[in-house]
Amino acid sequence: MTDTILSLRDARLSLDGNAGRVEILKGITLDVRRGETLGLVGPSGSGKSSLLMLMGGLERATGGSITALGHDLTRLGEDALARVRREHMGVVFQSFHLIPTMTALENVATPLELAGKDDAFDRAAEELRAVGLGARLDHYPSQMSGGEQQRVALARAAAPRPEILLADEPTGNLDAANGAAIIEILFDLNKRYGSTLILVTHAPELAERCQRVVRLDDGRIDADDVRAAAE
Repeated sequence: MTDTILSLRDARLSLDGNAGRVEILKGITLDVRRGETLGLVGPSGSGKSSLLMLMGGLERATGGSITALGHDLTRLGEDALARVRREHMGVVFQSFHLIPTMTALENVATPLELAGKDDAFDRAAEELRAVGLGARLDHYPSQMSGGEQQRVALARAAAPRPEILLADEPTGNLDAANGAAIIEILFDLNKRYGSTLILVTHAPELAERCQRVVRLDDGRIDADDVRAAAE
């Protein structure tokens, strides 16, 4: 677990606001290893979610460089960025972003079909069973609880067997019991597929499960703590 899968060098992000140009990230230099579990923590407004968006190519850096799996995300066009995400990354947000007119099975299988996977529906069913939704394959989002919808979102992110799994406050909209279940699923994905797990969280119990915790404050890295892997 010594090779670097994601590398940021002096990564910066500035956005135009009502009061003018605002610096969100002020020079982030960070290497993430293959198979690592990394928690991003810090106060609200510190830049955690923005950093995750840069890592996933969902937001473009306005300075510095970001390399993921050998791809320079700062130089790729939109189509190439989408291809890197589709083939190598899984993303889970606090909001579930499921398509309401599709069943759980269709929500998970459709991205696989678009990626040209012949076994899209078989793989989707396998992932839904793995997150405890084997009996809910034909249910629509409106027929499921928030915890179940987040499990569908996790299955969708895991189905392509991503090398990098990004999660932004994945337990933020859930009660304690469902949040704990989602935590277990996230770390199980890291173990099953060796996916590098990077997550933004305010939950101490979730950050404590990570092998490494990076704290942001005011757009800069304030601390970078490596700890023993959780059992």
